[in-house]
Amino acid sequence: MNLKKFFITGLFLSCFSPAIFAEDAGLTKQFAICMDKSGGVTTEIIDCIGAEVKLQDARLNKAYKELMPTLSAARKKELQDVQRLWIKYRDANSSFYADPEGGSMARISSNDNFLSITAARAKELEGFNKLY
Repeated sequence: MNLKKFFITGLFLSCFSPAIFAEDAGLTKQFAICMDKSGGVTTEIIDCIGAEVKLQDARLNKAYKELMPTLSAARKKELQDVQRLWIKYRDANSSFYADPEGGSMARISSNDNFLSITAARAKELEGFNKLY
């Protein structure tokens, strides 16, 4: 009985955590709607995350492109270097979440991590745009 309660609690929290994160990270309402409609089906969840990653990646690229012209040549080079390192980190970290023995939850975790990190970086670069 305790294992069942633990599983249900985990499932409940995983369904609501994207909504809480969505507000903070700037995820779209379409993502929340898609996740609500997914019914907890892995392929549907992955599709929702994939669609949102495309939007967040566009958001990140826009913030990056808006920030670059505001920087000196030296700072532009620094940002390029940091961004390349960040991409390597994002990809490696998300791959780590994809535990080959973790089943469908590992796949969801990996994709969710990729989305979360991308959205957080977009928000971070947007914050720099406000400073410069």
